[in-house]
Amino acid sequence: MQYNMSEFMVETEVPHDELIISRTDLRGIITYANETFCDISGYEEEELIGKAHNIVRHPDMPSAVFQELWQTLQEKKQWSGIVKNMRKDGGYYWVEAIVSGVYKDGELVEYKSLRSPIDYETKLKSQRLYDKMRQENSEAIRKVIYEEVE
Repeated sequence: MQYNMSEFMVETEVPHDELIISRTDLRGIITYANETFCDISGYEEEELIGKAHNIVRHPDMPSAVFQELWQTLQEKKQWSGIVKNMRKDGGYYWVEAIVSGVYKDGELVEYKSLRSPIDYETKLKSQRLYDKMRQENSEAIRKVIYEEVE
C-alpha cells in the first residue's frame, strides 16, 4: 500500500551545533523540552509538555523501531537509532536519537532523549531501510525521492 501526502515533504535541517533534548515520564509523556526541540519541531513548549512524545512521530517510521526502543529500555539499556520526526506543520526532520532511563537511588524515574543531526547519506540509507521494513510489515509506504540541491 502506498500513500502520498505532500504536507510531509518539507524538511527542516537540524543545525550541526544544536542538540535536541527532552525528558518524559515512564509513560512517555513529555516533562521537559529544550528550546531547540521546540524550534525544530515547530511546537511551543506548552504544546509539548504533558503530551505523549509520539506527537512528533512521523508516519514513515516503522512501528518495529519503536518496539525495539521500548524493549531495549525495559532491559535497562540505552537505545540509539535514526529517527524521522514530524513537525507541527507537517514537515519533518531527521536525527540520531539516544534514549536512556534516568535512575534515582537505583529506581527508574524518567527517560531522557538526546538528538543530534545526521548527514544526507544517513538520511537516504535510513529512508530506504524504513520503507523496506514498513513494506515487509504491510505498513503504508510512499515513494520518497531525495535530490541533492547544490
